Amino acid sequence: MKKKWQKTAFVAVALVWTAGLYAEDAAAIVERARNMVKADTTSTRSRMVVTAKDGGTSERVIDQYAKDGAEGTRMIIEFKRPANVAGTRFLTIEKTGGAEDRWIYLPALGKTRRVAASEGGGSFMGTDFSYDDISSGDRDIDEDSHSILREETFAGAPCYVIESAPKDGGYQYAKTLSWIDKAQSLIYKSEMYNKRGELVKTMEISDYKDIQGRPTAMRTRISTLASGTSTTVFMDIVKYDDAIPDAVFTVNYLETGRIR
Repeated sequence: MKKKWQKTAFVAVALVWTAGLYAEDAAAIVERARNMVKADTTSTRSRMVVTAKDGGTSERVIDQYAKDGAEGTRMIIEFKRPANVAGTRFLTIEKTGGAEDRWIYLPALGKTRRVAASEGGGSFMGTDFSYDDISSGDRDIDEDSHSILREETFAGAPCYVIESAPKDGGYQYAKTLSWIDKAQSLIYKSEMYNKRGELVKTMEISDYKDIQGRPTAMRTRISTLASGTSTTVFMDIVKYDDAIPDAVFTVNYLETGRIR
């Protein structure tokens, strides 16, 4: 979203046809997995546990709100604890064609700044998530080429292993491999590779739970191989389809935390 080659023209033609079918199906599988949760709005409270190379940990508590609309997805993340990051807010607004506008408000500086597309690979608030990682679930399917590499069992479930590679060179990863449950379209794992073909990060998604009829991952762990660090997100509260005022997704709210 390996075949054993045999020396017959018939099998060769069959394999070419099958590869084409896989290429077509891979995009559909990825799209279905990303759209498993259908909701107009999502509201969450979660804990981000950052683990250093020496095993030491620090914890951040965040609230996140997302709202879908005709023009795309809008999302805001607000840090609640600890005190040294409380009041930090990050806003993304999807634009036509899959691009995003991103802003971050840092209370220590008392001002908002736009996050440039070129900063997508930078660390998000000292975690193992980059700015691109935070919004990767909203990445437009058509921005990448998708192909099924193989099928294998992961976490006890038969999965497709799908390679997704950006069609242009502007994205931080040269390719991403995803393990997607064949029966339920749940994503269990992703591997992210740089332009030298090196594995740089892994993401494991687990503890799926039924929340208001939607399969919801309650634990996500992303690890950075070079640094030996990781960040684990534990979902404490998840609510779907709660009313969220449009004013929440504005630069004014970003700076004040209040709806006017």
